[in-house]
Amino acid sequence: MLVIITTHPIQYQVPLWQELAKDGRVPFEVWYLTHHAVTTSHDVEFRRAFAWDIDMLVGYPHRLMKVAQGAAPTTFMRCRIVEPLEPMLRAAGARIVWIQGWQVLAYWQAVRAAKRAGCEVWLRGESNDLSVPSRWKGLVKRVVLGQLFARVDRFFCIGKANKRLYQRYGIPDARLDDAPYAVDNDRFATQAAAARPQRADIRARWGISDDAFVALFCGKFIGKKRPQDLVAAATQLRARGANIHLLFVGSGELNDELRQTCRVVFDADGSATQSRITSDERPLVSFAGFLNQTEISEAYVAADCLVLPSDYGETWGLVVNEAMASGLPCVISDHCGCAEDLGTIAPNLVFPFADIDALASSLESLASRQPRGVTKPQVPSKFSFDYSVKRIGLAFGSSH
Repeated sequence: MLVIITTHPIQYQVPLWQELAKDGRVPFEVWYLTHHAVTTSHDVEFRRAFAWDIDMLVGYPHRLMKVAQGAAPTTFMRCRIVEPLEPMLRAAGARIVWIQGWQVLAYWQAVRAAKRAGCEVWLRGESNDLSVPSRWKGLVKRVVLGQLFARVDRFFCIGKANKRLYQRYGIPDARLDDAPYAVDNDRFATQAAAARPQRADIRARWGISDDAFVALFCGKFIGKKRPQDLVAAATQLRARGANIHLLFVGSGELNDELRQTCRVVFDADGSATQSRITSDERPLVSFAGFLNQTEISEAYVAADCLVLPSDYGETWGLVVNEAMASGLPCVISDHCGCAEDLGTIAPNLVFPFADIDALASSLESLASRQPRGVTKPQVPSKFSFDYSVKRIGLAFGSSH
């Protein structure tokens, strides 16, 4: 029996559990710490409450654990288990305990209980080796994570930079396996195909002209994702006469700042603010607001490319998987965790972090291509749930 302990039902993890259940080779159960976003929940970084509009609790075995009051996926101390875990593992016949990182106390509790119950420990985290911590922080981190990693029997690596992190801690290749980050490629491809005939209507609804080149930013409007870099690159292109239009999907702490530096032609949230900058200097921008899982494909179809300008805080960037599964070209900062893996499809569209000129050049290159817009899906077969399910099945079969 494989017990998977994770903070909450996550839209890009649930399809993996569903595929694992369909495959049937691995008996397992997912133990959730919270039901965040299954019911309407407040997201601090999105600065809004929402619930996913797809069923997150169907098609696989799961249970909800007892945790401290006020627990949330972003609270290390509060997200802790308050029921005896070791006897629960024994009662369930657990042979392996799988944790999803080390960002909440419950994961550390799970490792301790698993070892006491005689279980193997598997880990699939998303941190990587791209950022360089300060000397003292690095030393502390190495000691603390080194102790955790010594108790992990198998590491599932989401990509190249993630794998290197473990290797730098001295983890031998025999304990490393591949389980690349993925999204529901089939669902995104199907949704994009269904929305494609309405591309002109969708663009018109958001105030986008038929002949504009549309660069999409999709995610939380927060510092690490650097949406301002896209605005700066578009401003540069506009000064050169390019017909570029930005489409922002999401929300966050930079809501007002972004609106003040753009010429807003559509705002689903109705929160456009007046700017002191003359309109001629600003790119045209549409703010589509928060789009849920069944709605987001409209943005991928309306756009001509996705842009992810993030810094090292972007440990992967699953929005790139979604866009590629929808057939949309992606321009990615080289600080993003996925750049070495998914960026290899079109390496000229991976630009040096914070290099506005390089970002503008990548956009200019894409804008000159024909035809534009959504084409056939571009995700390599390795970045699929089918691949990960096979790797998990092989690992389970070879476990002690």
